[in-house]
Amino acid sequence: MRLTGGDTTEILEKAPAKLNLLLDTPFHHADGSEEWDMVLTSVDLADLVTIKTLGRNGRIKVMTDTGFLPNDRRNLAYQAAALLANTYHRKEAVNITIEKHIPVAAGMGGGSADAAAVLRGLNRLWSLNLTPAQLCELGLKIDADVPYCVWSQTAHVTGRGEQVEPLPELPPMWLVIAKPQTSVSTPSILRQINYGRLEHASTPHLLAAIHASDYDGICQATANVLTPITARRYPVVQRLKTQMLRFGADAAEMTGTGPTVYGICRKRSRAQRVANGLAGFCREVYVVRPVRLGAAVQLSEAPCSTED
Repeated sequence: MRLTGGDTTEILEKAPAKLNLLLDTPFHHADGSEEWDMVLTSVDLADLVTIKTLGRNGRIKVMTDTGFLPNDRRNLAYQAAALLANTYHRKEAVNITIEKHIPVAAGMGGGSADAAAVLRGLNRLWSLNLTPAQLCELGLKIDADVPYCVWSQTAHVTGRGEQVEPLPELPPMWLVIAKPQTSVSTPSILRQINYGRLEHASTPHLLAAIHASDYDGICQATANVLTPITARRYPVVQRLKTQMLRFGADAAEMTGTGPTVYGICRKRSRAQRVANGLAGFCREVYVVRPVRLGAAVQLSEAPCSTED
């Protein structure tokens, strides 16, 4: 949605949550950052980000409907606006309002999704005509998940997060998301990785299943190599996985570094049954479907990459 009046222009961007259908890390780089090998999808649980620019010199303001998020330079949406303004010498005031629906500290990329929404929105408002690849390159300066969130569709993500290869739509499925009250520190989980003992996932099997629109194959290949690490410290993760399978999910896995767990179901009725069964175990439970915003960022573009 885009509204224009006088010297003020306003745009509304959806910022969908992301889930890891697969998460693996083959090795550490010399600088200590992780090499990623991930398959991500976006779901119809989304923040709503309203971006308003005023045609005069001003500052960036971020407002949210929750008291849990900072509204200054610590906020990734703020960082996205500042990065574009500084890079392209824009002096307009920018007001960003975030209506939160994605759980906070859930491993679902809420902050990165908001930042990507700001990059997409300001790219249009300021007529910068940046390609998705250029937005990905900028996004990587903010957070490793931002390049994927620029696309917000099922994709194979590698490198430090900057290599994003869009994939075909998933076959029809429903996802049950359960976010326990536990908060997980991503850096603390990553510090516990022992690459000598890590059991790596089979990315080729999942990619083949997606290309074949093979629902059963997707369920069998879903994996997250960090789940055992997080579950040792936060047993609720394994309990939620066990309960989801018990109530009828065809697969269950953790997303990101946790603590959120999702289950995959072929039909909505089964997904709702799983969600109802989790009511006594978890307060935040959502039944969602995969979505794609790819059409909004020019699907004809080549895959995102900051490499030559």
